[in-house]
Amino acid sequence: MVHVTYHIVEHDGGWAYKLDGAFSETFRTHEEALKAAQRAAGEQHVSGKTTGIVYQDGNGEWHEEVSRGDDRPQADVDG
Repeated sequence: MVHVTYHIVEHDGGWAYKLDGAFSETFRTHEEALKAAQRAAGEQHVSGKTTGIVYQDGNGEWHEEVSRGDDRPQADVDG
């Protein structure tokens, strides 16, 4: 099983959560960013349907994959 950790960091004059080099939107306070990251981590546990996804990696390359709806990562928040 995959494990992901959302990190709370200072970003763009405020706070954000970061995962694998990608930043969330910027929040005014650490607490707002923390709550948003906790919500995002919680949503990782929700099963869905198998579907196609498109995403950009840290090098700017685009990828297309099939994401199984029952293959959910463990997620937590640091910060």
